Amino acid sequence: MKRKEIIPLLFHSKKTKTKLSEKQLQEVYKLYPKIESIIDLVDDFRDILRQKRNDALQSWMERTTALDIQPLNSFINGIERDLTAVKNAITYEYNNGLAEGKINKLKLVKRTMYGRCLFDLLRNKILLLE
Repeated sequence: MKRKEIIPLLFHSKKTKTKLSEKQLQEVYKLYPKIESIIDLVDDFRDILRQKRNDALQSWMERTTALDIQPLNSFINGIERDLTAVKNAITYEYNNGLAEGKINKLKLVKRTMYGRCLFDLLRNKILLLE
């Protein structure tokens, strides 16, 4: 069994069909005992985000920390550093995706023009793009 067949298990819910048969899936769980717990945690986190249940986030973080897996612990530490923002992101529909997209576009244009012209030309090019 190849790694590229196992990794998609993390990105799709258990309900979604995978390329692995049930027998292969059981073999993966036997070879890697923690993988089933990790898949369950990922599914639970996905459900927390979809159902906007920020009250379940704390218990999810405790269960994740109990597994004692370094990458997951790092993820939990990142969430704990800015817990209020994470809970707000789960609760509210608002996001800054539009502003981030505009800034990304501006940086791309600026990068391509670096050292070639003055600010006035950069400004005119950005205004023409909009």
